[in-house]
Amino acid sequence: MLMLIIASFWAWSIIIQKLIMYRKARAEAERFDQRFWSGEPLDELFDEIGTEASGQSERVFAAGMTEWRRSHRNDGGMIANATARIDRSMDVAIVKESEDLQSGLSVLATVGSTAPFVGLFGTVWGIMHAFIGIAEEQNTNLAVVAPGIAEALLATGLGLLAAIPAVIFYNKLSADVDRIVAGYEAFADEFATILSRQLDS
Repeated sequence: MLMLIIASFWAWSIIIQKLIMYRKARAEAERFDQRFWSGEPLDELFDEIGTEASGQSERVFAAGMTEWRRSHRNDGGMIANATARIDRSMDVAIVKESEDLQSGLSVLATVGSTAPFVGLFGTVWGIMHAFIGIAEEQNTNLAVVAPGIAEALLATGLGLLAAIPAVIFYNKLSADVDRIVAGYEAFADEFATILSRQLDS
């Protein structure tokens, strides 16, 4: 039961942390989107953000712009296959951000899938000891049986109490991550299209 209580607190700490993180990520993406489409020259925006960007969307943008600048030759031309390298750079940045957003969700999945079984094991163990107590006292009075069985059933209740929120929020947070990462991928595609248009011109 102590293990289940610890698992429940651990799951809730991850849930709260991820809810705050995802809210900040969505707000940061919205702010950056407004700046990106404001008409400000991309070179000036990149100079403001720098290579050590603080936000997730900014880091994806910085990865693409860094590769864009590296692809320029000394004579002003572009190194071949610049578009493919820019795409790969942004894809790598998106994967890193996705891993950061998803970190900790595996704990919720583990708690959600194992906590009911741990609780059930505690219930079986408690009922077994309750029956051993009945056999030792040679008494089937409800006052003797009830405390042991009630304590045993408490383990199942704690298991469900830990598992149900973990499963619900695992599904919700996973969907949130998918939407956030899809936004990064859509931005990377739009940004790559803009850079490709500049290359063609």
